[in-house]
Amino acid sequence: MNALPTLAPDPVLPSVQRVLQQAHPGQIVGAVVLVRQHGAWRHASASGLADREQGLPMQRDQLFRLASVSKLLLTVVVLRLVQQGVLDLDVPVQRWLPQFRPALASGETPDISLRQLLSHSSGLGYRFLEADAQGPYARAGVSDGMDTSPITLAENVRRIGQVPLQFAPGTHWLYSLGVDVAGAVAEAATGQRLQALFEQHLARPLGLRDTGFSTAEGQRLAVPYVDDLPQPHRLGEGETVPVYADTVGIAYSPARATDAARFPSAGAGLVGSADDLMAVLEALRDVDHSQLLAQELAAQMVGLQVGRAGPPDPAGWGFGLGAAVLFDPAAAATPQAMGTWRWGGAYGHSWFVDPQRGLSVVALTNTLYAGMHGPFVDALRDAIYADLDGAR
Repeated sequence: MNALPTLAPDPVLPSVQRVLQQAHPGQIVGAVVLVRQHGAWRHASASGLADREQGLPMQRDQLFRLASVSKLLLTVVVLRLVQQGVLDLDVPVQRWLPQFRPALASGETPDISLRQLLSHSSGLGYRFLEADAQGPYARAGVSDGMDTSPITLAENVRRIGQVPLQFAPGTHWLYSLGVDVAGAVAEAATGQRLQALFEQHLARPLGLRDTGFSTAEGQRLAVPYVDDLPQPHRLGEGETVPVYADTVGIAYSPARATDAARFPSAGAGLVGSADDLMAVLEALRDVDHSQLLAQELAAQMVGLQVGRAGPPDPAGWGFGLGAAVLFDPAAAATPQAMGTWRWGGAYGHSWFVDPQRGLSVVALTNTLYAGMHGPFVDALRDAIYADLDGAR
């Protein structure tokens, strides 16, 4: 498999530049935005500040804590193991994790498949989505993968398995720790650590240079900020920031990114660069060229997995394996074409692939949650389409 090129010249889309200029520094402290269409570079910029207090400008090769951007990358690793026959999407994961048997409220312990873990239809949940600090995941001491917890991956999965399921697997959609459990399945099936599997199945095939579960180059990490008023404030070590109203929120440990002793969270633990992420998106968009996944598996990855159940907001989106999938552009009020897939990360990231337009977009920022969802993300998306449509 040939490594995809990453670094490129720096073309710019004028409307995208205007959105970025308007966002800095009050809304988004700093950002790296990359756009490719049919493999050609259409936009590449690093703007704003990587460290506001030190006055350090954002760089094209800046490292970011990727948070849930990790889910797409580790889903690819799992699917490559499926492709090799090491794993099976529809066999109960108890084959590899026999002690992992979370129960329903009735006491029944149903089978859970890898497909359900990767599509967030397993019945598991997330600690940060609980309504108070004494919710069942909190009481069990579960880590969401971005805190300073010293426990191992195996211990975290054991704790997840002690919490009752919120619904029967395969019947609903709920954002969850399923990808973390899938990472533990991959380790159990292969006898290898998740970092080694990531290197073998993704980093080396695509020539990724900057992505892993920790970095020894802490000076390259963008400083994270929280989108407060009148201006974003620097995220503190151990600070908890709610993602939605009436939820506890995510407990953050920015220092985790430089601590190789912390367990590898498949759902939230990677550190990486925008160019590395773009290489993965392009390899998935053009699987014929990259041979990263077989066509059949790639199609399953971006196909709706539980009917049209998926993220309730915004409308028009369902969920595949590792990414949301657009099935109704009108309902979603988006210029993206049907079949677009996307997700983001809580440290302030968004990405999407529009296969009909041959379009891959990466936007990594250092400002949560404004860089993950909301007005900036929508304005950036609309500016990309406006510029590309105007150039036709």
